[in-house]
Amino acid sequence: MAPMAVALILGWCLVAASRAQQLPPPSLSLHPSQGVSLGDTVTLRCHLPQPAAWVELYRYQNPTYIEQKDNVQDISEFSLTGIKQVDAVRYQCQYQGLEPVGTSQKSDPVELLVTDDRYPPPGISLSPKEHVEMGSNITIQCWNKKYGAAFLLHKDGHSAPIQHQEPDDGGTATFTLFGVTPADSGTYRCSYRIRGCCLLFSPLGDNVTLEVIPRPAPPGVNGGPSRKLVAAVSGACAAAIVIIIVLTASLLLVAQRRQMQSDLRPGDTSRSPEAVQFQVSPGDSEGLIYAQLQAVTPSTHPHGTSTTPEPPTIYAEVGMGGPR
Repeated sequence: MAPMAVALILGWCLVAASRAQQLPPPSLSLHPSQGVSLGDTVTLRCHLPQPAAWVELYRYQNPTYIEQKDNVQDISEFSLTGIKQVDAVRYQCQYQGLEPVGTSQKSDPVELLVTDDRYPPPGISLSPKEHVEMGSNITIQCWNKKYGAAFLLHKDGHSAPIQHQEPDDGGTATFTLFGVTPADSGTYRCSYRIRGCCLLFSPLGDNVTLEVIPRPAPPGVNGGPSRKLVAAVSGACAAAIVIIIVLTASLLLVAQRRQMQSDLRPGDTSRSPEAVQFQVSPGDSEGLIYAQLQAVTPSTHPHGTSTTPEPPTIYAEVGMGGPR
């Protein structure tokens, strides 16, 4: 009986553990996420994928939770007031689900970066110069030999540092921007993490400004790719217009020739009314002239060929001289 009870207990533990592993982890965010100085207040928000019986806030790799909130639906907020040096660490959160029951894994850690204005800002330089052509390699150096443990490169308009670098023996960190483009233009600054402490950083130092100039077009290239494209499109349109004009003229000429050929076909032409010729015979002794009017139809037959019989003779009395 005892072995069976032990087996049941072990099985229940395995089921509970598997359910706990199936719960999706929460996520943690900082507000504000940057520009936090000693003495400020920071809010940490734990975002839950489902309602929870409780939510706990932890320092990274510390098994003891800082604070717990009960009966949370979707977001649990934890406030840290009067930030001190010891607060500049990483944080995680965790929750216990209601359905299914189980404890989630901890969230990914977030870093609370705190600025201590008591430390001097780092120095900064840019080489080879502030105005460079596109594709050049740029070097930005930051230094503070006394306090600098690690350096961060910041660019105005970005919420997080764009690079971080360990310093050399002289306390200088070198950041290289390879093949710069116009998108790399902007203002850069440095800060450093204070040696021997947590996530405590110096204030931002002086700035350098980088301007990336597009490369000029090679000799003999007028206007670059965009103008070449415009010229090619214009040439194609002009050629298409010429082809359309030539085709239209050709079609009109063909139609005109067909019309002329149709008009010249035998039997298709309209014939004008037949001309009538009249022949008049000499008058008699009584002063009358009998005109013999003979209608003669012009012949279309060639000379020397047989024709149709002579048309009938028409006589008309024509008075000559005065009244009788």
